[in-house]
Amino acid sequence: MSHPVEVTSGNFQTMVGAGVALIDFWAEWCGPCRMMHPIIDELAAEFSGKATIGKINVDNEGELAEKFGVQSIPTLVILKNGVEQKRFVGVTQKTKLAEALNSVL
Repeated sequence: MSHPVEVTSGNFQTMVGAGVALIDFWAEWCGPCRMMHPIIDELAAEFSGKATIGKINVDNEGELAEKFGVQSIPTLVILKNGVEQKRFVGVTQKTKLAEALNSVL
């Protein structure tokens, strides 16, 4: 089973520079972020081989959060070849995220 990858400033370009990616900006202390964990895990399994599903801890990667203008978490950003295509803020249904990923693939 595939799991979300940890995305950092060091591996950002390698992980999401090409293809489609869903990035979850989150933090340990964020209750709504914890609610998203099982959904992100399921999407990682379902989109394995089709899209990268990654997580960015905003406490550890403030530069990336700032670069993407993340003001509240969870923020979920869908990228294609490193360019933002769609954005969701707050707890988001799995079906909405799956539809958005499929529309970009």
